[in-house]
Amino acid sequence: MHNKKFIIIGALTLVLVSSLLSFCTPFNHAEVKISGRQIIVNNNPYIIKGICYHPVPKGSDKRDFGNLTRDLALMVEAGINTIRVYEPIDDKVVLDKIHAAGIKVIIGFGYNQGGNYDILSGTFIDYINKYKNHEAILLWELGNEYNYHPEWFEGDLKNWYTALNNAADSIHKNDPSHPVTTAHGELPDALALSSCPNIDVWGMNVYRWDNPEGIFSQWKAISSKPMYLSEAGGDSYMSISKDGYEKGVNEKVQADANAKILESVFNNLEVSSGVTLFSFTDGWWKAGNNDTQDAGGWAPNSTGVPYDGTPNEEYWGIVDIDRKKKETFEVVKIKFNQSSNKN
Repeated sequence: MHNKKFIIIGALTLVLVSSLLSFCTPFNHAEVKISGRQIIVNNNPYIIKGICYHPVPKGSDKRDFGNLTRDLALMVEAGINTIRVYEPIDDKVVLDKIHAAGIKVIIGFGYNQGGNYDILSGTFIDYINKYKNHEAILLWELGNEYNYHPEWFEGDLKNWYTALNNAADSIHKNDPSHPVTTAHGELPDALALSSCPNIDVWGMNVYRWDNPEGIFSQWKAISSKPMYLSEAGGDSYMSISKDGYEKGVNEKVQADANAKILESVFNNLEVSSGVTLFSFTDGWWKAGNNDTQDAGGWAPNSTGVPYDGTPNEEYWGIVDIDRKKKETFEVVKIKFNQSSNKN
């Protein structure tokens, strides 16, 4: 009887200790891995139904998460399961809220861009070790279409690719449970692919009018790794009148283009792992006075922006800066939910 009593007490103690440890553990670990051309999350294929997210308020040029709760509600309504950010979110509360909404994050790091988590300085590994067990993390992303800027790398992109590959290797050594990606401008060439074997998933910023169809067969021919469109989409401003679309603010342009782009992505899931559409909210900070919404702007290799070949940088949101839904919001909602039904 005494032995049985001690066994029961010991069992209860073990349960209590386990419960306390579970309660005190800051993060829950999610396993993300690669299988063939697929991203696998907790043993299930994961299709990215995503949005690029860099919320900057009126009158500012700094990211701010003051509207996060409202933004996440809109994202959930639209069927968005992934957000892509251009710099790390060093706030557990923000990441917790994103996870609670059922959304994952692709965390981006810059190179020689300043800040505390720059690839060049190596301090980005501190961030990865801090957050690598957070349930919200999907992928670590290194750079954003840096291949368009050889001038940043002494005129030689090999320097960038070497740094990129080495950084990916460092991530793998510190966090074997999350793949590494990069947002490459358009289809990677032979130099990029041969120089960066440590990249697990290739993101591509692709602006080919309203039809990215060709990128999937091109990628299939040169690589067996997963890929996704890290940027794609159209803006809601026409710099000219063309093809029946009137000059000026024009939400139909954006809605029509995004419908065709998303249709192409989800018709090619044997190669594509999805898309992070550009972008969630209009950015008034990009092309002029931060207190007003200005037409114009500039982006490299942007002549493929539908339907005027002009990247009006402050009109890319699926919602405006006050979170009013644009016409394209319903398009995104329909396409993302249709994709969920297919999968």
